[in-house]
Amino acid sequence: MKPLLMGIDIGTSACKAAVFTREGQAVSWASASYAYDCPHPGWAEQNPGAWWEATCRAVRSALANGDVQPASIVGVGVCGQSWAPVYLDGKGEILAKAPLWLDTRSGEECWTTRQAIGEEEIFRLAGNPLQPMYATGKVLWLKRHFPETFEKVFKILSSNGYIVYKLCGQMSMDVSQGYSWHCFDIRQGRWDVPMSEKLGIPHEMLPEICACSQEVGRITLEAAAQTGLAVGTKVAAGGLDAACATLGAGVIHDGECQEQGGQAGGMSVCVEECKSDPRLILSAHVVPGTWILQGGTTGGGGVMRWMEKEFGRYERSLEGQTGKSALERLNELAAKVAPGSDGVVFLPYMSGERTPIWNPNAKGVFYGLDYSKTKGHMVRAAMEGVAYSIRHNLDVAREAGCRIQELRSTGGAANSHLWTQIKADVTGKSFVVPHSDMATALGTALLAGVGVGVYRDFEEAVKQTVKEKRVHKADKSQWAAYDGNYRVYLELYCALQGIMDKK
Repeated sequence: MKPLLMGIDIGTSACKAAVFTREGQAVSWASASYAYDCPHPGWAEQNPGAWWEATCRAVRSALANGDVQPASIVGVGVCGQSWAPVYLDGKGEILAKAPLWLDTRSGEECWTTRQAIGEEEIFRLAGNPLQPMYATGKVLWLKRHFPETFEKVFKILSSNGYIVYKLCGQMSMDVSQGYSWHCFDIRQGRWDVPMSEKLGIPHEMLPEICACSQEVGRITLEAAAQTGLAVGTKVAAGGLDAACATLGAGVIHDGECQEQGGQAGGMSVCVEECKSDPRLILSAHVVPGTWILQGGTTGGGGVMRWMEKEFGRYERSLEGQTGKSALERLNELAAKVAPGSDGVVFLPYMSGERTPIWNPNAKGVFYGLDYSKTKGHMVRAAMEGVAYSIRHNLDVAREAGCRIQELRSTGGAANSHLWTQIKADVTGKSFVVPHSDMATALGTALLAGVGVGVYRDFEEAVKQTVKEKRVHKADKSQWAAYDGNYRVYLELYCALQGIMDKK
């Protein structure tokens, strides 16, 4: 019986579980969705219990769909969305919903903390600015508004850390999720007790930090009964979803770059030196001895999901007749519009924006509409707006000292040939699409594979599993149209920032 590996990905809208061979072939996969709540402006939260329920459903379905024998799985890895603190009491029970990376409610707490401690001191240690999207501000918000709940907290886990706990009973946090916290020493990969005291977050609430490929436990009897996995199967600490996608795309060397096309967008550049820039996001890579300098945007694949939901009723009505999804038909409409969308420009700030502008008040904007414009113009402009946000982050990364030759695309958006080509033309970089469109789950499975010895090291893991599917080279003839719109894109935000920031 050949050994198999499982990767579990706790995303914003669904859990995906996939089973891979040693060569990286997906034997079986399944997903289970869940929703998040936005009860107030700036809020976005989920019940971590829904993640666990979805994990159980997805794992069971993945095993059944591929007729996979649970005993053949020799290792399980779990990755998850970032900046979503999970509050547990001493019995491991959930105390409150987890605020997501989209959640920006803690603006006041972040501001007062920066004033009290000093922005430079915080940034020098953590390598990241104290902004509402990070876990730190969200924990401080809970402490201020629900002190009785905060007093009951035993441990605060990450999204994947919570699922690891449910699988094997061990409370831990992988090193790549440490960047969520501003009492985490980004260079040393460990907690800084003096800073946690200054922040007012008891050090005892912070879990043990583990290497991402480290075995932290084994599937318990209870978890086996709920998931269908075999008792005793080894579980790795796992990692940040963006870092696992970076690994799954084959990005493990200095200067290599992954482009993320999931619900959120952005890019991750692998660096061998701990380079930080307050406009970007720095985290430890899941590969030891490296970091990833990230551009994280709120406008990624989620922009097209929103477009389809709000403007795709007609296209949905034709799905049964044509056999094409509404997204495919919207893609076709966009393809009929010339590069540059005849002057229509879209700011993809659909839930505030993270890098490089760090403005939770930023709003999505369409500019350049008139009676000659069509739905196709708006769809293409939305695609181009996301591409402009990638270019904006790449420009900042270059200023920070990164040299990027090409990007390796992951996530559902990479399945769109048009959108991937637009990104190549807008940035002037080649975009490589790996064979597997499940790079995040694959990268997570590779962590388990390295941890249990299926692979000698990460070099071997990538060489064995990551294959190129297609390459999109930048069309230089389109540069002028896109470059002009990109300048408008930058000027639009500068001109509208004051309006956006008005309460």
